[in-house]
Amino acid sequence: MAFGISRAELNEWKQAVRRGEIAFLTHYWLDPRFPEMKTVTKVGCADPNKLVEWCRQHGLNPAYIHNRAAFPHFDLIGPRQIEILQQIGLHDHLERFRLLD
Repeated sequence: MAFGISRAELNEWKQAVRRGEIAFLTHYWLDPRFPEMKTVTKVGCADPNKLVEWCRQHGLNPAYIHNRAAFPHFDLIGPRQIEILQQIGLHDHLERFRLLD
């Protein structure tokens, strides 16, 4: 279950993904498989080669890409989520979702 974002933010992410950009969408998230995780950052891109390369550049296994027809994405959670958001300068995501508290 995703929450904490607006419909406009979701639509902006979808449009960027469709354009073949590497797009980031962080939101609150509840999943019984990961009860200790409260947020996820979806890194999406409609260009599968570009998304695979992005994963490799960040030391992530591209085998975990969710190959959704319209919105392929990699889910960042936990310490790697925070580390990568810091590396790429998405400090607003870190602050908004209180990931450094």
